[in-house]
Amino acid sequence: MMYDQTRAQQPAGQTRSPAERRAPGPEPLLPAGDREKISARLGHAVNTFTDTPRQALEEAESAYDEATAELVKALAERRRVLRAGWEGQDPATRSEELREALRQYREITRRLLQL
Repeated sequence: MMYDQTRAQQPAGQTRSPAERRAPGPEPLLPAGDREKISARLGHAVNTFTDTPRQALEEAESAYDEATAELVKALAERRRVLRAGWEGQDPATRSEELREALRQYREITRRLLQL
């Protein structure tokens, strides 16, 4: 095991969660609380399938519906924020600001295409 200087500098008894230890990447599409809630519902459906298959299937479908609805809302909000950053700007808006907006559109669209 290698020495972890960051971990060694943390106060005793304080550990980082697996999510905090991951390398930084793109921001999640849904907030953590929403993801956890939907994931728990789906897990419950899978775990109760043997005893109540129809109810489990209905619960899984409901979790799917909630996930898609929340995803649509989150994507619409991201679009609104992105668009507000460049729409209606002076035509002389700096190229770098526009380039950043384009980069963000490209990133989110690529992520969607990989789903």
